[in-house]
Amino acid sequence: MSTAQPETRIPVRFSHAAEQRSYEVLVGSDLLPALADRLHAIFPDLPGRAFLIVDDKVPADFPAAAKNSLEAAGCTVTIQHITALETNKTPATVERLLTALAETRADRNDPVIAIGGGITGDIAGFVAATYKRGVPFIQCPTTLLAMVDASVGGKTGVNLATATGLKKNIVGAFWQPRLVLADLDTLASLPGRVFRAGLGECLKHALLARAFVDSELSLATLLRPSLQTLNASLARSKDWVRPLVIDSVLVKAAVVAADEREESTDPHTSRAILNLGHTFAHAIETLPGLSLDPTTLETDGPALHHGEAVMLGLVAAATTAVAMDLLEPRHATTIRQTVEFLGMTSRVRGLPDDATLLEAMGHDKKTTGGKLRLILPTAKADQQLGHCKVVTDPPQQAILAGLDAIRDPAPSPLEGEGQGEG
Repeated sequence: MSTAQPETRIPVRFSHAAEQRSYEVLVGSDLLPALADRLHAIFPDLPGRAFLIVDDKVPADFPAAAKNSLEAAGCTVTIQHITALETNKTPATVERLLTALAETRADRNDPVIAIGGGITGDIAGFVAATYKRGVPFIQCPTTLLAMVDASVGGKTGVNLATATGLKKNIVGAFWQPRLVLADLDTLASLPGRVFRAGLGECLKHALLARAFVDSELSLATLLRPSLQTLNASLARSKDWVRPLVIDSVLVKAAVVAADEREESTDPHTSRAILNLGHTFAHAIETLPGLSLDPTTLETDGPALHHGEAVMLGLVAAATTAVAMDLLEPRHATTIRQTVEFLGMTSRVRGLPDDATLLEAMGHDKKTTGGKLRLILPTAKADQQLGHCKVVTDPPQQAILAGLDAIRDPAPSPLEGEGQGEG
């Protein structure tokens, strides 16, 4: 039987020559109804105004609980809703929200509060970073993906539509939240597909955790795929989800604290390591006409959710690593099996030709000096999964092997000849 547990507080600390900064990620239940109490802990006086940016798919009870808490404490609350789609994650949406914020006469102490998933947090954070050169920002993630990844670390921003396609997160700023409230009660409202997509970032953290966290984490159970894993994923009980959220935040916090602005040239501590699987994912997640296996996933919504693209990207990255002799083939098999035991698909139909995908990957933000950078899992001989490596300018044949690994149908032996393991 599940029992109520006290909230878990995870510090995220940044140390600079001129300052020591930190904030907390709170993981627990019934956090949104107590939002004002949590803000009192970080503000000497509760701000007079608060500006809530809310995903219009979030059940009304959640923003209402936050609003009621703030208003009961004497705070004036303004709510603006957005439709959280990649195509709406644009400078035009930011301009609309900045105009609405200015019309409330908000001052530099009044917080912007995001209630929604990763897209909502990215947009709201950029609004907070740019209004009056920066106002306090509070993250209240309501999706698993946002709780374990997007809400922590201070990356904010929007996409740009260009002549060569949609460029993800190419306009943005680093702006750390003052507080993150991960209220696990919000997860029960998610469609199954959206919840499972969030497990993609948990799996990513499992694949790099050993480099940043010494103790054995519950994330390691994701790398032992079984029917028990599948059943737990489908049931999504708080007892199973809570430690995954906590451990993912511990890993993310350790990485971003070591390299807040992704400036480190040390491949072992670079924040770029968090982009494991993402160069492949970003190349495919906005493509139209892709098809997921209808026996595995609901077919509503976009062709790919971000977390789904990340899982496919992890499979592709693992196969690329095998082709470069950085990873034992059995580990790539484990990663694919984990994706499938989490209720996802490890292949996608409708991918364009290799040249189109390579061109899309070349526009990734991690490209430096015109050379592609990939983050690849590493584990040889008797090593366990949990470490990654930054690889600059990987062989094209190895990349093509990774792309073949996620195509459905897979290429025939003749079609795949010379393309690496697929």
